[in-house]
Amino acid sequence: MIAILDYGSGNLRSVQRAFELTGIKTVITSDPKLCADSDGLVVPGVGAYGACMKQLVDVGGREIIMNQVAAGKPIIGICVGLQILFERGTEKGGATGVGVLPGEVSELKSQILPHIGWNTVSSGKGTKLFEGLDGASFYFVHSYAAKHTVPDAVNSWTEYGEEFLSAVERGSVSAVQFHPEKSGANGARLISNWAKTL
Repeated sequence: MIAILDYGSGNLRSVQRAFELTGIKTVITSDPKLCADSDGLVVPGVGAYGACMKQLVDVGGREIIMNQVAAGKPIIGICVGLQILFERGTEKGGATGVGVLPGEVSELKSQILPHIGWNTVSSGKGTKLFEGLDGASFYFVHSYAAKHTVPDAVNSWTEYGEEFLSAVERGSVSAVQFHPEKSGANGARLISNWAKTL
């Protein structure tokens, strides 16, 4: 079973439909026991970093994520769900993140923000997420991003005004800045690749 963490952020139903295409049962929940019993956890996210973190903390989501990581069970963050896994975000004065991944998330240096639409991903060596998808395009909607290499991880990159981290894979933790659930066949393939790690 895949648990999709419900903390009031993210396109939960569209995420659920996309992950159900793997043939694995999914549940949208913030129940700690259901999440702990799941084979994998999805952390969606839409909106401002600080607001998402507040909502996450309010439902005990930080502990749910940390317990999942401690158990070595697969987790995937999507969009702001990637961003909050880092230690800090600078948006609107800044906020502290979950801290599963080191470093901060800051505003993209581009004349046009947000970054909306399809863009290519240059996948890192040893990737599991992008198996069969190197150089494929995915759908992005964001103004902030992580821009540094995460140590001991597979780092994948995209260019928009500057280079930013479009995906990271470290141990049981995976995260993507784009929306696989809005990325057609490429997104479905990526979700299927992640599901193989369960």
